[in-house]
Amino acid sequence: MHLPTNNPFLNTIQAHRIVTQVVVTGARVFGRAFAEAYKQAQASSKYAAQTGKKVGGGAASGLSLDEACKILNVKPPQGGETNLEQVMERFKKLFDMNDPQKGGSFYLQSKILRARERLEMEVRQAERHAAQEKELQEGWKPKVYKDR
Repeated sequence: MHLPTNNPFLNTIQAHRIVTQVVVTGARVFGRAFAEAYKQAQASSKYAAQTGKKVGGGAASGLSLDEACKILNVKPPQGGETNLEQVMERFKKLFDMNDPQKGGSFYLQSKILRARERLEMEVRQAERHAAQEKELQEGWKPKVYKDR
């Protein structure tokens, strides 16, 4: 038995079947991709827990302190202290040398910026830690403000 193709009811049914197949197939693909991403995230966090390393991008694009020091050609901070003037001097010189408008590399300029940010972050963390240690040794002394 041959059904006419001009029948609007049959065309609607066929359209619904096609739409349903597309939705079901898309849901399967999305579900598989989500499951795979979840497995990778689990493996990554398990690896981080076992090795004690941070996985993924850090606050300064994932640059380690050693990498940041090598990029700017400065010594690593000793006891959380570093010569920030020297860091800024090296940063400005290298940043200007790699200006894309002067034929430099935007990628290198970005790396130089991230290296400076990483060193500054290290110094800020050391200062914060030192302030906490000082407060612990001296005891907590709240600031009291008198009303007028």
